[in-house]
Amino acid sequence: MKETESGNTSASRWVSYRPEIKLVDCTIRDGGLMNNHLFGDETVADVYQACVNSGIDYMEIGYKNSKRIFSPSEHGAWKFCTEDDIRRIVGDNDTPLKLSAMADAEKSDYQEDILPSDESVLDMIRVASYIHQVPLALDMIKDAHDKGYETTINLMAISIIQERDLDEALELLADSEVETLYVVDSFGALYSEQVHYFVDKFLKYAEQSGKQVGMHAHNNQQLAFANTIEATIVGANMLDASIAGLGRGAGNCQLELLVSFLHNPKLQLKPILECIQQSIEPLREKLMWGFDVSYLITGLLNQHPRAAMEFNAKGDKGNITEFFDIMNAK
Repeated sequence: MKETESGNTSASRWVSYRPEIKLVDCTIRDGGLMNNHLFGDETVADVYQACVNSGIDYMEIGYKNSKRIFSPSEHGAWKFCTEDDIRRIVGDNDTPLKLSAMADAEKSDYQEDILPSDESVLDMIRVASYIHQVPLALDMIKDAHDKGYETTINLMAISIIQERDLDEALELLADSEVETLYVVDSFGALYSEQVHYFVDKFLKYAEQSGKQVGMHAHNNQQLAFANTIEATIVGANMLDASIAGLGRGAGNCQLELLVSFLHNPKLQLKPILECIQQSIEPLREKLMWGFDVSYLITGLLNQHPRAAMEFNAKGDKGNITEFFDIMNAK
């Protein structure tokens, strides 16, 4: 069998793995954007148990967002992730799985609602920020860090950020307490060469201060898995995915695909497949996530998928060309 330059056989390339790569399950947090986070406890518990049994590193159980902004009468528990609600599902989480929640800049009462880490079952706080919100995000990161959490910054809508603004933001973030800088393809608009470019740029800032880079991809052009692989090849070590791709609009990179691809012997596929069959696929007809031509159009045009979500909610598939013309005129 032919050997590689490093002396390994070509077959060994397909069974080797990078132990530093960590998987973050976003099923409940991102998927909740399709149903106002109104998941029943049984569904959340099934996803949690699948993550534990399959060897996933982190489960993002929802948001830490404000009840002043999002009404509890319209949004489920996983929009707010109170300690009581989380512990109702996971107890003390006496497992290797780490738990995280996301706090949106300008949508989170983070100083009050995020408890010190020694009072919480959460391990990591992920701050989601648009470019103009970075100053606030820096305060949120410091708050979470000082409370004892691991932290990430998920810099959203990377595909529409001006180069100069991005460089300035990355310079500030590189000097902050945050541990992971995330490339977020919010609109599912990026191609592999762009993913390569952004991850490489983020790494240049991250590595100088001992940080790492993550990737969060959406599937508008059916490239979420491919783009996540590309990010991994370049050097991203924190990878977001969701079970059966459940996520906003076209959905995310599918967790089952990443588990199969990474060849890490600690990862087990069967618990995820069981969760898909028992808990996730029964939601598809109602939640309507996943690749669709309308999402292709918004991704192709580098636009937010909200218009496609509204189009799909009407069920008027006969006017897809009209939808294309409307979106193309914006």
